Amino acid sequence: MHKKDFNCCESEVSSDELNIRKRERRMFLKTSAASFAMGVGMLQSGLSWANKEVSTKKTAPKPENILTPDQALERLMAGNKRYVEGSAEHPVHFHDVEKALVSGQNPYATILGCADSRVSPEHCFDESLGDLFVIRTAGNYLTNDIVASIEYSVAVLKTPLIMVLGHESCGAVKAAIEAVDVHKDFPGHIQLMASAIAPAVRTVNDTSSSRLLNVVKANIIQNVERLRVKTPVIDAYHDEKKIRIVGGIYHLKTGIVEVIA
Repeated sequence: MHKKDFNCCESEVSSDELNIRKRERRMFLKTSAASFAMGVGMLQSGLSWANKEVSTKKTAPKPENILTPDQALERLMAGNKRYVEGSAEHPVHFHDVEKALVSGQNPYATILGCADSRVSPEHCFDESLGDLFVIRTAGNYLTNDIVASIEYSVAVLKTPLIMVLGHESCGAVKAAIEAVDVHKDFPGHIQLMASAIAPAVRTVNDTSSSRLLNVVKANIIQNVERLRVKTPVIDAYHDEKKIRIVGGIYHLKTGIVEVIA
């Protein structure tokens, strides 16, 4: 009697343990399957992201122009060195970039330069079509329209570098000096240009032969500083170190661009 009861209880316990083990096995398999599915999903997501990145780089009109701000400045100055040495590598051949640039542009640097015919950014930095976003006005100073163009280059084209490029013997700066020093009036809208550069003139007190060059430098530096805080768009990119804003002066006698700000 006792033996029979014992065997019955043993049988019931074994059955309960078996059911528990079965449930644990099913739970384990479900968990493993879920983990595997999650892993596959993450892998697919990662591959999708990677493919998207590769695709983005492949579809950029000029993939070599995707640079950091520091790399952009290094490339710009290396091009100037080639230009000065007479070893330019990028003559403008339209058919070399014809197909790539029809669909869009991704320049790696924005240049606010002077309209002076002796200073061509594409030449002095030894670059080709699609490499530089160039804005030129006599005296390389800022206006609302110019700021809008620079904002476009930063927010839409994602250029990582902005250079304000002035040069020796700038006629616009010379006019501003005359407007301040001897109150000379210029015809038409030329007076507006002289007035815009006048703040740089007033920061340079010397009357030496270097006065013009020093005012040119002051004008470059002032416009660099204004760009850094001019609008929320440019300011945000600059604060996040997504762009660099520098000033450069082109030396007419040597062709060298000197970074001064």
